[in-house]
Amino acid sequence: MANTDTPMDVLVIGTGPGGLAIASALGQENLNVAVLSANDPSEPWPYTYGIWGEEVDELGFENLLNHRWSKTVSYLGEGAKENISPKNNATLHNRDYGLFDKKKLQEHWINKCNQASVQWYRGKATKLEVNEFNSIVETSSGKKIISKLIIDASGYDPVFLNVPNNGEVAVQTCYGIVAEFSRPPIEENQFVLMDYRSNHLSEREKKEPPTFLYAMDMGNGKYFLEETSLGLAPPVDIKTLKSRLYSRLKNKNIEVLNIDNEENGVYLPMNLPIPDLNQPILGFGGSAGMVHPASGYLVGGLLRRAPSLAKEIALAIKEKSNSPSEIAKRGWENLWPKELRRKQALYQFGLEKLMRFKEVQLREFFISFFSLSNEQWYRFLTNTLTTNELVNAMWTMFKKAPLKVKWGLMEMKGREINLLWNFIKPNV
Repeated sequence: MANTDTPMDVLVIGTGPGGLAIASALGQENLNVAVLSANDPSEPWPYTYGIWGEEVDELGFENLLNHRWSKTVSYLGEGAKENISPKNNATLHNRDYGLFDKKKLQEHWINKCNQASVQWYRGKATKLEVNEFNSIVETSSGKKIISKLIIDASGYDPVFLNVPNNGEVAVQTCYGIVAEFSRPPIEENQFVLMDYRSNHLSEREKKEPPTFLYAMDMGNGKYFLEETSLGLAPPVDIKTLKSRLYSRLKNKNIEVLNIDNEENGVYLPMNLPIPDLNQPILGFGGSAGMVHPASGYLVGGLLRRAPSLAKEIALAIKEKSNSPSEIAKRGWENLWPKELRRKQALYQFGLEKLMRFKEVQLREFFISFFSLSNEQWYRFLTNTLTTNELVNAMWTMFKKAPLKVKWGLMEMKGREINLLWNFIKPNV
């Protein structure tokens, strides 16, 4: 245990993907970094993390994948266009998709932290004091940790970050299993991004919020199947998702023989507000609203953005006259520049639309979406389009969409006008 009286440059709160990503990046900048968490840093993460092949290759982390698929598809029903396979109405994505080995990714970041002499603290953060010179965190046991900057990476319900309340949060919910089945539930070596086929549902169920299957062949006769609600407020409950997954299997006369792992309840907030950018501490990861509102992806963004944020923080800390508030301000400007705030508002505007769509509208929406150029939809989902490119992609998709989807996109309800205004003039 490090001496808590020794001031650090940065204290990171949290040891999830966000906390470890930014702590390891800060360590590479030769800063004195400490990490505080109630849990052991090596405690297994509960969720799975996917990433597109090109994205992970560009980042240089392909060696941390557990699986990689080239046979990537979605099933979106009728309305076939040029990228639909006539054999089984599969939308062909023609892109590799990967699943991280969670343990390897976690160990990679922990090893980077250890190489940089990052100091580890166990405890629950309970109190925060920020003055002109330092930030002080007190734990539930009474220990005090002094640092120049605090980064709250404690997840979707952050310990100290001030996050505005913009109303109900859309939550993506999932129920999944890794299992052996009486016969293959999907094709060999296949990854299914979305299967919206619903012939296993009753007419009553088809009127309820739509869900889709996210599935992959894990090899050795095992498959990962996950029933997913894209995002809704209030969310689709886990009991409903489990029931729908088993209804899918029953409809295909498939039995579950042996379950290796069960994800009994994944709750992913999709449209969390951007935190107050004027507060004297910084956020990173889910706590900072970095989940992609259109896809739920997070890890690719962490890997891309942690190094540049760490460099900016290091530069700000090396200017000895900077207060914690001034350092945090520099960090927020790097993390949420105006262009990213505008794009976030536009993505959240789109999610608001999709939350109201019925099953048929969603199917036709995604058929139109995946009829964009391969580069356009890929960069849309990875949040790597410029603002102008994003607007152009959305306009192109709107023109391709059938009338019922166009009408749903034009109809204004709820928070949509405010989100459009935030796109035009970001207010945080």
